[in-house]
Amino acid sequence: MLNQDKITQALQASSVLTEEQSKRIQAEAKNKKFLLEEYLLTNNIISENKLYELVANQIKIPFIDLKNTVIRKDILLAIPEPIAQTHGIIAFDKTKDAIKIATIDPDDLQTFEFIEKKFNIKLEIHLTTPSSIKEVIKQYHKSLRAEFEALTHEEISSEEASGEKLEQLAEDVPVVRMVDTLLEYAIFERASDIHIEPSETDVIVRYRIDGVLHDVMTLPKNVQAGLTARIKILSNLKLDEHRLPQDGRFKIKTSEYEVSFRVSIIPVFTGEKIVMRLLHESAQVLTLEQLGFQNHPLETIKRNIEKPHGMILVTGPTGSGKTTTLYSIMHMLNKPEVNISTIEDPIEYRMPRINQSQVSPRIGFSFANGLRSLLRQDPDIIMVGEIRDTETAEIAIHSAMTGHLVLSTLHTNDAIGTLPRLSQMGIPSFLISSTVNIVVGQRLVRKLCPNCMTPYHLSKTNIDDLGKKINTDKLLQTLIKFKIIKSNEGIDKISFYKAVGCKQCGQDGYKGRLGIYEILEVSPEIADLILNKSSSDKIEEQAIDQGMIPMFYDGIIKAIKGSTSLEEIIRVTKE
Repeated sequence: MLNQDKITQALQASSVLTEEQSKRIQAEAKNKKFLLEEYLLTNNIISENKLYELVANQIKIPFIDLKNTVIRKDILLAIPEPIAQTHGIIAFDKTKDAIKIATIDPDDLQTFEFIEKKFNIKLEIHLTTPSSIKEVIKQYHKSLRAEFEALTHEEISSEEASGEKLEQLAEDVPVVRMVDTLLEYAIFERASDIHIEPSETDVIVRYRIDGVLHDVMTLPKNVQAGLTARIKILSNLKLDEHRLPQDGRFKIKTSEYEVSFRVSIIPVFTGEKIVMRLLHESAQVLTLEQLGFQNHPLETIKRNIEKPHGMILVTGPTGSGKTTTLYSIMHMLNKPEVNISTIEDPIEYRMPRINQSQVSPRIGFSFANGLRSLLRQDPDIIMVGEIRDTETAEIAIHSAMTGHLVLSTLHTNDAIGTLPRLSQMGIPSFLISSTVNIVVGQRLVRKLCPNCMTPYHLSKTNIDDLGKKINTDKLLQTLIKFKIIKSNEGIDKISFYKAVGCKQCGQDGYKGRLGIYEILEVSPEIADLILNKSSSDKIEEQAIDQGMIPMFYDGIIKAIKGSTSLEEIIRVTKE
């Protein structure tokens, strides 16, 4: 962070703030326990580039924005990556007599002196922004293609080998570097999963980024044995077992991140397919607002988590962010006066003051057994990772009846579908209606890249296609009801946004994800319908009458606001 006095002087000298405004902002920042720079940027008082540019002018050094700059490899590597990461210093250009460096801390004289002495060259110092440094750091991570071309010159046998030979193969320097690069690259690309798939002639590596699989690399077939052996050693799995599926886990911890890799290996016709799920243990728990909950659904959740007992269920397909939503709710409930215990598979985030237990089927520690044990631990709030069977459902329902607040997930397509699913598990209607407080149905959609998204209006063909998927009249009524559009606007007048693609989003048009939701609150009217075993359609109708925004409509509202695209909403809800 920049020196507070330098920021104040720069803002006053440039007339962005008066002395009075400056004092008021400093007092507000101090009161809210923010650093001045953090407060200015968080509240959009000034942009990051403008702030650093003003400070650069004030201290009379040049400012440079490196976000879209490709730096020559020999110049970039003049400063080793660990120094660049730790001190926020990048070498970006070179002259005959000096090397040009960009820094976020112009007072780091000790590091400047170290670099000058080490390379025996004069430094030309420029000021840049933290986001510029982050972007350039990625350039240290060479493209996988170049890295692997260098590694795979060395022949690696892919024939069946003994455990001893495979162990030796896994410790070879090229194989170790290959796996390290592959894992590191996945972390920097924000991948959630790595797929390593052997074919008859090569090995395909794919990353799942923002919910979509991307081909990253095609490797020669001769690296397969060493690659698989290395990952098995990291995961503590049997090297010479090629016919049975195996599951394992390992962790990578640096000063920048702490990532667990959940490994699944399964035999396929051409070898062994490996899938690794990345779990960022050091990631901060997001608030419900950051996850994409709008005001009305947010109020519904807050009202229901204050109840002393009952069930809060989150539903959706695999990978729809259900556990993340539960963690955010637990974070809100996590107070010294309550005892929160969980039973999970796997533990995705570590949370302070919450007692988290990991399911282990191999030793008979299932969700049902774990839940029984948790009830003897005097819990106020229980989180069950997933209700998978009748036994777990029954114990969870009875826990909710006996004064506990129970949070859990279910695999159903929408919030309404949860009710028949519980009935199919043998839970009587009267128990469902009296114990379930709310059901959150959700999906994850990709966020549009704010740098390149473009507004447009739907054509007549687009509107006709949309009409085949949903009732457009009902959609308009909902949008008018929630004051998203005016009563005289038609669908053809609504501005949507489309993905274009640029350098900042890797030409995808999307960067990051957010949730779209529907929240079924079990009101007395809904409870009566459940008790009378009414159809799902009737329950949905009543839920909408009492204010539930269906998931598709929630997505449309976010598409109109520019958070995502209409195509993305249709992809995850209607296709």
